[in-house]
Amino acid sequence: MDRSAQNSGTTEVRDAHRFDAERLERWLIEHVEGYAGPLTIEQFKGGQSNPTYKLVTPSRAYVLRRKPPGRLLPGAHAVDREYRVITALGRQSFPVAGTFGLSEDESVIGTPFYVMEMVEGRIFWEPTFPDVPIADRPAYFDAMNATIAALHNIDPAAAGLADYGKPGNYFARQIGRWSKQYLEDVEAGRVAAMDRLVAWLPENIPADEAQSRVIHGDFRCDNMIFHAERPEVLAVLDWELSTLGHPLADFSYHLMMYRLPHGMSSGLGGLDLATLNIPSEADYVAAYCRRTGREGLPDLDFYMAFNLFRLAAILHGIKGRYVRGNASSAHAAAMIEGLEPLAELAWAQAVKAGAR
Repeated sequence: MDRSAQNSGTTEVRDAHRFDAERLERWLIEHVEGYAGPLTIEQFKGGQSNPTYKLVTPSRAYVLRRKPPGRLLPGAHAVDREYRVITALGRQSFPVAGTFGLSEDESVIGTPFYVMEMVEGRIFWEPTFPDVPIADRPAYFDAMNATIAALHNIDPAAAGLADYGKPGNYFARQIGRWSKQYLEDVEAGRVAAMDRLVAWLPENIPADEAQSRVIHGDFRCDNMIFHAERPEVLAVLDWELSTLGHPLADFSYHLMMYRLPHGMSSGLGGLDLATLNIPSEADYVAAYCRRTGREGLPDLDFYMAFNLFRLAAILHGIKGRYVRGNASSAHAAAMIEGLEPLAELAWAQAVKAGAR
């Protein structure tokens, strides 16, 4: 089954994610202007870590996103942060779903949640945009590019988000965090390329490291809703990883689609982009630089090495949970097969940036 079939549309609410619909409806009547039932609840099939529901009424549909039930890591699944950033960015005319209300009262459905607009449109699960006419693909890439540039051009203070994360030292903090997690998870074993990256990355952070903007953290084509008929981003979804950070960490994460091999996490690497009528990496970078007032990205290989290292560290953590018996075996086993190739790819980017 392809990613589109796995993740598109809704299904019956999963047993573990059920709640009292009558209590929710009483809250909606009180807090959402214009709400009128009766209410039908469906669950989106997509793999978001925060369960997401479609609330259907005779006149319109809404989306509810909640913290999952059960014991969670401190600070994880912070739907209040998602609600805050979406609301603030909407006021800056950035394309996000409109918000209707946040509830931190666990007596309503068991965990905190928020309700937002149901944005109708298209989601593309593959960066080749296979369902788009070949002549139109550059326009869809340009829409993604314009959207992430617009995000990074927003002044966090002007948006009321100056305290949305720790300003400055983003790369140093992230490298330290993921290195510590990698080194401490001894049961997952060591990877030679990861060991080299743990030593090289903190010594080679670019000089412009102090920049700080709101960053999405997982900016990919499948986290955007496009207009049903034209290349326009109507809403950016899934703000769970958003924070204040370096904009080039965010942009280079998005740009990894060009360097990941096709078949690995939706990469474009190895494909004939000209035949597919997909802009080259150089042209895509140039468009972002033009929109954000940059003269180029001389440290792009470092940013790529960092992001690939971060992805490899995440896979290493999944391997550790798998070894300890608390990760879903079929899915985890498939994912951790990519650990060493991903770590080697990260080191290859470091070598391009001057590592020896």
